[in-house]
Amino acid sequence: MQKIAVIDDDVYVGNMLDELLTREGYIVLRAYSGTEALLLLSTQRPDLVLLDLMLPGLSGEEVLPKIQDIPVIVLSAKAEMGDKVKLLIGGASDYITKPFDTRELLARITVQLRKAKAQINTVSDTHMLFFGDLVLDNDARSVTLNGEPVHLTKTEHAILKQLMQNPTRVVTKSRLLELISEDTLDCTESSLKVHIGNLRKKLRAISDVEYIDSVWGIGFKMHE
Repeated sequence: MQKIAVIDDDVYVGNMLDELLTREGYIVLRAYSGTEALLLLSTQRPDLVLLDLMLPGLSGEEVLPKIQDIPVIVLSAKAEMGDKVKLLIGGASDYITKPFDTRELLARITVQLRKAKAQINTVSDTHMLFFGDLVLDNDARSVTLNGEPVHLTKTEHAILKQLMQNPTRVVTKSRLLELISEDTLDCTESSLKVHIGNLRKKLRAISDVEYIDSVWGIGFKMHE
């Protein structure tokens, strides 16, 4: 089931959206302030975010650029075209003015989720992934570093594939486990660090360059 994060301090609006989206078959995550939203997104990866602008703590405008690779539909009472253009340029996927028709909102959500899925499928269809001297061949299920083969387990290969497909951002532990579940079922949150450690050792045996960073309390990313 797809997850939608509702970030709105208006309890009435939030409850209405929660009921509407749950009825449509979505899992709903809630946050009531900008700070709470960032905390939520550090531990969960929704498929889409509904973001109000007038939030206590950090405003919606401050939260928006911190949301990476997740479609965001802004919900706001601001109707000026200049506000809409600024937010769309700033990273919003769509903008809907309050009050809104729930049928229109659901349609816009469907469109954004469809676009996101198409982008994921495009990335998944990439046969070769490159990061520095590290090369991963999806078809051959092989990895080379500096031209030398790196012999990885199925789980290690799945982990590296997901990190290389998202080289510029942190992949949270929960999201990484979700992504590799199609390739391997033997990895749990408790064993993930072990698999990452073994993967690092195999890469270090060939190159002194560090390829994988741990982001404490959040997840992992490719080393910049």
